[in-house]
Amino acid sequence: MNGKFKRGTFPDGETDAIIQNLKDAGCSADTISDFMEDIEGGKMIDGLKLLAMHRRSLLKHLHEEQKRIDCLDYLVWQMEKPNGKTRKNRI
Repeated sequence: MNGKFKRGTFPDGETDAIIQNLKDAGCSADTISDFMEDIEGGKMIDGLKLLAMHRRSLLKHLHEEQKRIDCLDYLVWQMEKPNGKTRKNRI
């Protein structure tokens, strides 16, 4: 996006791109609607707060998934190292 947001408006022709970006970021229809209303109503800070909340939610889910991956990695490591020696036939 080029240019800065003016109070209550989006840069010319950027509305569709902004909505698509929000969809690509996994925002719900309600979040997108609330964000658009905030920005169009001149509530930039409220719009930014919505984006920050969504970002925190995504990061929380990312950390949860990373923990699951770590558990699987540990199990595979344990299975490949019986008696402290790495198996030759790896998965």
